[in-house]
Amino acid sequence: MTVGYCTPLSREPITTTQAEVASRMLKALADPVRLRLMSMVLSHEGGEACAMCDLTEGFDLAVSTLSHHLKILHDAGLVERDKRGVWVYYKARPEAMDALRTLFSAGPSI
Repeated sequence: MTVGYCTPLSREPITTTQAEVASRMLKALADPVRLRLMSMVLSHEGGEACAMCDLTEGFDLAVSTLSHHLKILHDAGLVERDKRGVWVYYKARPEAMDALRTLFSAGPSI
């Protein structure tokens, strides 16, 4: 009888700090509204920052509610925001996207 061997999906387990950072990001993304908002930010034309008004389309929610969800994404380190006059622009943080990509591929980098 032979025992099968599974190739590890990761080079090494993540550290406690990496797990805490990743869990904050994943917790923020665990809400359908925030997941859609993140998708909209990531898919914005040319990877440029998008204004809050660009993110309200397709949601039947108050702007204040969407703003609250974006604050959660910001606090989790997933997006950066830039206030320009009366508009707030959001852009995905490349470091966070790299960390999540690495977490779900071959090893930790958070």
